[in-house]
Amino acid sequence: MSTNSASLFSTTTFTPTMASLKQPLFSLLFFSLLTLRISATTMTLYNKCSHPVWPGIQPGSGSPVLAKGGFKLPPGKSYSLQLPAGWSGRVWGRHGCSFDAAGRGRCATGDCGGSLYCNGLGGTPPATLAEITLGNEQDFYDVSLVDGYNLAISITPFRGKGKCSYAGCVSDLNMMCPVGLQVRSRDKRRVVACKSACFAFNSPRYCCTGSFGNPQTCKPTAYSRIFKTACPKAYSYAYDDPTSIATCTGGNYLLTFCAHH
Repeated sequence: MSTNSASLFSTTTFTPTMASLKQPLFSLLFFSLLTLRISATTMTLYNKCSHPVWPGIQPGSGSPVLAKGGFKLPPGKSYSLQLPAGWSGRVWGRHGCSFDAAGRGRCATGDCGGSLYCNGLGGTPPATLAEITLGNEQDFYDVSLVDGYNLAISITPFRGKGKCSYAGCVSDLNMMCPVGLQVRSRDKRRVVACKSACFAFNSPRYCCTGSFGNPQTCKPTAYSRIFKTACPKAYSYAYDDPTSIATCTGGNYLLTFCAHH
């Protein structure tokens, strides 16, 4: 049921030359995205963090697993995924990970069952999510804080038709996370992630469940407003659709981790 062929996952390596040394890496990524075949949908993951990120990839129902669902992305490197027609799923960044030769281990945030390869599993909240659904007429994509925040993520479309607007959360919410939502490092010295109010308090009001399970009764809270103020182009709670979903037709997508750096 899953597809893990090499054609779905390729490494983009940039060899420095006298010309390329004069160009920022982002410009090279921009050029490579623009020159890809229009018929293919390519999602390029770029790590702008100063530390490694282990992207996790969870397909939606009926979509194949790509790249076994996870891999290591060193600082300043990028990987390109070829998305099959109609593919949907989510991508998030894990960090603080350690895996053995068999791919067993743990991540400080976004862990997926203690494995390097998520293979269809989602990440443990809190984790910033990049979500995308490819359609015949339009692609839909967003960055969601509904499951909390761990890393800044942005989605930038290229060569598409329509509005094709940016989506993302590039503010460091760990720096402004309320005490009740904080996830701290093992030594307690720093905040490594920020829980959603739903995950922290498990209340119908914050989770938009029960009598709060519709747009009329589930409204922004003091906690979701903190997220929305810092990241106006990201989902802040379950029914935050109008200002959070972006659309594009026939585009390629650049997903950047630590876009605020």
